[in-house]
Amino acid sequence: MFASRRILVLALLLISAIGGQSESIPCKLKEETHGKVCVCTADYCDYLENPVLADENEWFLISSSKQGLRFSTTSDKFGTEEKVTVQDYVEPATETKNETILSRLVDKVVASAFTLESRESSITRSVTLRLDRNNTHQKMVGFGGSYTGAVEFLVDNFKQSELADHLYKSFYAEDGLGFNLMRVSIGGCDFDLEPWSYAEEVDDTLLSDMDELNDHDVKKVEQIKRLIAVSGVKNLLVKGAAWSAPPWMKTNNKWTGFGRLKRAYYQTWADYHLRWIKLMEDNGIPIWAISTGNEPLNGIVFMYFVRFMSMGWTPQTQAIWLNDYLGPTIRNSEFNDTILFGNDDQRYSFPHWFKMMNYTRPNSIDYLDGLSLHWYWDEIFGNSFIEHTTEYAPDKILIVSESCIGDKPWQAAAPLLGSWERAEKYARDYLQNIKLGFQAWIDWNICLDEKGGPNYVDNTVDAPVIVNTTTYEEFYKQPMFYAMGHFSKLVPEGSVRIDAVPSNVNLDSVAFQRPDNKIAAVLFNSGRADLDITVVDSVRGQFVVNVPAKSIHTLMYS
Repeated sequence: MFASRRILVLALLLISAIGGQSESIPCKLKEETHGKVCVCTADYCDYLENPVLADENEWFLISSSKQGLRFSTTSDKFGTEEKVTVQDYVEPATETKNETILSRLVDKVVASAFTLESRESSITRSVTLRLDRNNTHQKMVGFGGSYTGAVEFLVDNFKQSELADHLYKSFYAEDGLGFNLMRVSIGGCDFDLEPWSYAEEVDDTLLSDMDELNDHDVKKVEQIKRLIAVSGVKNLLVKGAAWSAPPWMKTNNKWTGFGRLKRAYYQTWADYHLRWIKLMEDNGIPIWAISTGNEPLNGIVFMYFVRFMSMGWTPQTQAIWLNDYLGPTIRNSEFNDTILFGNDDQRYSFPHWFKMMNYTRPNSIDYLDGLSLHWYWDEIFGNSFIEHTTEYAPDKILIVSESCIGDKPWQAAAPLLGSWERAEKYARDYLQNIKLGFQAWIDWNICLDEKGGPNYVDNTVDAPVIVNTTTYEEFYKQPMFYAMGHFSKLVPEGSVRIDAVPSNVNLDSVAFQRPDNKIAAVLFNSGRADLDITVVDSVRGQFVVNVPAKSIHTLMYS
């Protein structure tokens, strides 16, 4: 009986190897120090077309794993009695001098068969996942990354424009990650080659240089427009945030350190934001949203640790500026539909920050459409900070507006090429915050160099794409890239979260009903054992799929 099943498996693998390839372009895997990355060059980069379901009973699964799967695909139908197994990645056999195409094919089939036998003898756990589209939660705004001065610099140094196009499409095209959000700095940020802003000339309260793009912004705007053109992103939502006002507007007359905005320039700083919105609009980049400033506590509490551009606010001073200056300036302008986000800082400031704002200026946070969070201390400060915030301000858009790894003293402040552990950290936090009601997620730099820069104060970190700056002829997609994609690729703007309840802790999951009424669910097996998942849908029925250890998947069906 086992021999006949082995023959059947061999036959199916042989057929697949010869003629069953998907229309997608597979990852070109490369082994690095901490795991595997996917290599992109000007003439080759991996993509995966969004699935087209043949009928209402078909399901489609996209899979990535620590072992080496990168957006691998599996499909079957509801109601099938037999378990479907997602085959994990198998290292190809080493080529020999006299090797032929047939011998390589046989080696591949035999290796796959023995891998299957090994999987059957390993530990397998079970879980039932119930999806209920009748219980709905938040509506999703989308996912994205940040386009900083560091990104602009790296792209400008690419040897071929086709490589830049692959970077853009990898993130923002439908057969890439399907991103629709982007964060940019209003003026400079730490991921620039130097600190800068508009209106740097002392006492220029008329903001006389804001009719034209600053030299720092010219190439960035050109590149973003190219990104929109080549990726085909239909509705790019751009969010701006300022790290610091020009030094002459600040109490310490410096880019960083213990410095706040001088009261005399509260209206000037509000005008600065409005002028920037108009400037970007005039140059072909409509602005969806701005925030009240990046990490306001950096210039009040953490000035001894933060060496990059920053400007301090307390909730009291920010309430006055928002209520009396910025809010009225934006709402009484031609850009009155611009979304205003508050805080742009860590969990530990929630919800106290907004309560103190309202205490200083009653109902001042009514000017805020949303609340913006940075993820860096999520592991230390628990979910209650967010739960209390949503109780206090229940009708605000919740967005994670910055995330990266390498910021902590106990983390390597540099890229770890191929790190699956860092991809898992992303997956866990995505799942946690989406379950808490967050509607959008914007990652930090979409790409960095091998050191985690460039950054003018060496505030280096990791990124989902790392550029080879020795040649500027290739870049590497990290496991983090695919972890983000498992949430973004099949969950378009307007998707609504539905109940996804696993029967035990072996699986973590979140699910959505898309605008086209299809269901998309993220399935995360972080354990060291394979997992049999019985998926039960309240309308469609059920099926069983076996997934490998240390893997993440996106399921879609009608």
